Formats: sequence, C-alpha cells, structure tokens
Amino acid sequence: MLSAIGRAFRTPDLRRKLLFTLGIITIFRMGAFIPAPGVDYGNVQQCLALGATSGGLYEFVNLFSGGALLQVSIFALGIMPYITASIIVQLLRVVIPHFQALYEEGAQGQSKLTQYTRYLTIALGLLNATTVVSLARTGALFNNACSVPIIPDDNIITILLLIITLTAGTGLIMWMGELVTEKGVGNGMSLLIFTSIAAGFPSSLGAILSAQGWTVFLAVLAIGVVVVALVIFVEQSQRRIPVQYAKRMVGRRTVGGTNTYIPIKVNMAGVIPVIFASSMLYLPSLIAQFNTPATGAPPEWVVWINNYLTSGDHPFYMAVYFLLIVFFTYFYVSITFNPEEVSENMKKYGGFIPGIRAGRPTAEYLQYVLSRITLPGALYLGFVALIPLIALVLVGANANFPFGGTSILIMVGVGLETVKQIDAQLQQRHYEGLLR
Repeated sequence: MLSAIGRAFRTPDLRRKLLFTLGIITIFRMGAFIPAPGVDYGNVQQCLALGATSGGLYEFVNLFSGGALLQVSIFALGIMPYITASIIVQLLRVVIPHFQALYEEGAQGQSKLTQYTRYLTIALGLLNATTVVSLARTGALFNNACSVPIIPDDNIITILLLIITLTAGTGLIMWMGELVTEKGVGNGMSLLIFTSIAAGFPSSLGAILSAQGWTVFLAVLAIGVVVVALVIFVEQSQRRIPVQYAKRMVGRRTVGGTNTYIPIKVNMAGVIPVIFASSMLYLPSLIAQFNTPATGAPPEWVVWINNYLTSGDHPFYMAVYFLLIVFFTYFYVSITFNPEEVSENMKKYGGFIPGIRAGRPTAEYLQYVLSRITLPGALYLGFVALIPLIALVLVGANANFPFGGTSILIMVGVGLETVKQIDAQLQQRHYEGLLR
C-alpha cells in the first residue's frame, strides 16, 4: 500500500493533481475558522464552550460545513446550498419536461442544468445567509443559551456585509469544488463534504474519551470498525443483470454480439433519503418553535411535538425517522432509475436480457428486480442512520458519535470512489494500481 502511494507521488501528472486537491482542501479548512466581518470571535468561542449546540437541522448543517456554521465563519454555510440545489434540479426533471429534455441532450444540455444549479445555489445561499445572520443576532443559533452577543454592532451595514460575505463564501466553495473535479482527483464537491465530516472525528472521539472513559471509547472504536466494514460491503454490493447484444451489419462491418450487464446497486439512493428524512423531521419542531409564546404555557400540540418529534432518543421519533428513510429511498430510486427508459435504449441498440422479451416485459422485469433489491438497501440506510440515536440512548453520545448516520455513509462512499479514481490513473501508467 505504501509503495503504491509512493508510485502515485512519483508520477508527475498524478502528483500535480494530488497536491492541487490537497491545496484546495487546506484553503477550505482555513476558511472554516476565519470569522465573518462583524462577528466577535471571542464571544463565539464562549458560546461554543457552553455546549448547547446539539439538535435540529443546524447541527446537520454544521456537520456538512465542518463546524464552520457555529463558528460563524466566512464559509459558515458550507456545501449545503449546493447539495440542496442539486437535489432540487434533479427532482425538477420529473416535474418540468424542459429539464428532462436538457438532460437527454447529452453534455451540452447537462452543462445548462449545471448552470441552473449554480444560480439556484447562490439564491439558496442568500436565503440561508439571511437566516443564519438572523439566528446569530437573536441568539437562537446557540439555542438562546448564550448571553454574550455574537454580532455586537448589528447595524444595517454590518448585517448586509455579513449576508454578502456568507453568500460569497458559498459561491467560492462551489468554485473550488468544481476546480478539484476539473484539475484534481475525485469529485470536488464530495471531497469537500468528506473533509468537513472527517475534520470533526478527532474532537468527537476525544469528547467520548473524556466524558465516558476508556471502556466506552474502545467499544465505540470496535463498533466503528464493524459499521465501516458493513457500509463498505453494502456500498460495493450490486445485482448484475446480464444483457446480450445481437450482431448487426453497419455498412460492411459487423457490430454487436457482446455480453455485458446492468449493475443495480443495493444502495442506489446513496445518502439522499437520510437528508430528506432529517429535513422533514425538523419541520414540525421549527413550526412548534415559531408558535411557542414568550410567556405562558405553549399549546398542547406544541408540547406533543416537543415531547415526541424533537428529542432523538424517543422510540416514536426513531420509528418515524426509519419509515421516512425507507419511503424516500423508494421515492428517490424511482426518480433516478427509469426501467422503461433503460428498456427502450436496450431495444434501440439490439440488446436483450436472456429469457426476457424486449420492450415492456424487459421494463417489468427490471422494475421487479429494482423493487426487490431496494428493500434491503432501504433497511440498511435506516439502520445506519439510527446508530447515533441508539448511541444517545445507550451511552449518551449522540452529538459525539462519529460512526453512524450520514457521516459514515458519505465518508465511505467518497473514499471508495476517490481511491478507485487514483487506482485507475495509476494503472494507466503502471501495471499495478493502488488496490490489489
């Protein structure tokens, strides 16, 4: 393994790409600690020391920003506006025929969809920046548990400058991610998310060690090894449907006659269902927060939401979370994989599944296989996402438990894809790659 890494850095082209990627990651991490204009860095550190920052969607956004959100830095919004914009544009392909037509045009149409994603990212960044600045001014960013002001001089000029800076930070992160994709190694956006999540691992493990002791710490490490092995096994698992292409004459040449397969992954949806489910579960608590009176007892429905849909250690919350993940897994897979489209493309090029007639029977067979293989994928996603909530009940380490939920799914997935890309580039220049 070490000799393979040495070969990677001895190859000039690959070394240049790796160093460029590491340089962008370094700049990204530095930006997470540079305070935005008008923010009192000392007061922010005092608020963080209180530890009243767990729970809700903002903990989720803070995970994806590598802790930059609660630092109120220039990169406070992180990569979340781009992720949200990408998901929205992908879902709009089902609703807006023009978007689907652009997607089917090939590279030119997809570049236009990418441009729409960039515009939407800036718009969402502006909206999120306004929300974060408003929360920072009122103290709600730290659950109103911090008495010192985060923005001491909150005049209109400072607020506008803050909003513009946070929005520009989102645009800069998006640009850096695209630079890594173009000139570096791996998918830039995914690597930046990977970096944000990995940056929180040492502090999370250190907090578990100091709060729970060596016994719980070693147990968490053992669970982490098992969970990582499980995630790698499932992420690499796929059902290969054999496809044969009939021979046909094109001019004087005979083409076709090859055997291939359609790979259907067990987890085709990735981490998207977990993000959807987390966002949906945060909406009731957000509505309850806006309907809680400053004085007096809150309404009964607000109390019910606070008891059952806010705390992650309640069995009802866990059950709803698990069912939402299963639902969104099926929903997202049905959008991203169209059996009828795959069947038509196979028929157009003379392909068929052995024992299955071309056309509608092929589409029905693909739909049958897809629905059967999506079930274990959905259950697996729900199980991995519940690991931090179960850890909260058993050892009280939800906020610090790193081996579960979206974090481990993203880290393993991005890590596998990046290593595969480095391996492929090594094999272009050497007989041996990074993987054995």
